[in-house]
Amino acid sequence: MNEQMIQEFRQRLSDGQKVIGPFMKTCDPAFVEAAGWAGMDFVILDMEHGPINIQNLQNNIRASQVAGVFPVVRVGSISEEAIGRALDIGAAAIEVPQICTAQDARRAIELARFHPLGHRGVCRFVRSAHYSNLPKEGYFRSANEILIIAQLEGTEAIKNLEDILEVPGIDILFIGPYDLSQSLGVPGQVTHPDVIRQMQTIVDRAKEKQITVGTFSDSPETLALWAGAGVQYIAYSVDVGLFTDTCRGLKKQFTALDTPLGSA
Repeated sequence: MNEQMIQEFRQRLSDGQKVIGPFMKTCDPAFVEAAGWAGMDFVILDMEHGPINIQNLQNNIRASQVAGVFPVVRVGSISEEAIGRALDIGAAAIEVPQICTAQDARRAIELARFHPLGHRGVCRFVRSAHYSNLPKEGYFRSANEILIIAQLEGTEAIKNLEDILEVPGIDILFIGPYDLSQSLGVPGQVTHPDVIRQMQTIVDRAKEKQITVGTFSDSPETLALWAGAGVQYIAYSVDVGLFTDTCRGLKKQFTALDTPLGSA
């Protein structure tokens, strides 16, 4: 765990800066490093919708630290094992899906914090504690500084929004537009008026409570929309999606060439 990296990321959000980064599904540390060298602010290492395992994850976190990009782990569930293992190997933030109630949010926070803020499982012989090289007291204190990102899921979360916003310890409230679109009966239509309206309500209420808001975008149009609405933490597309888009664009450009290869 890089305490300075966490403090600097927190400060940027506190200062009102916007940050951007992709979800990562390839499991290849080279893609994480490339994102960092390219200037991305964070990467989301995805254990909910992706093939990554705990060993891949550890090496991807190492790659993020080499390239100076903030490592967020989206865990697969609200469970002691999922959250604890991600933090033990050095996640600087955890993004927790399936937050539908205030109880869900409180449980995620309790599993991610040591006493007195929670009851995370204790082991100091882990990577985040530099394999016991960090002084115990300092480690347990600094470990409680990791960011907790609560990912809202669908209409149930919207129904319970006010209660969720009252839970202390949420650093970022993340809106999943695709899950929301499905729960509203328009799966995949992330710019449907009903989806936009519900998302804007969440953004407005969270900002009133001074909670940073995040969301997912996979087009320049939605990126501009939500950045303009005050969303600070924007997950833009996915490593494999960005690669696919680039390949598709290159093929289209190549096909449009008037001069065949080999002709003068």
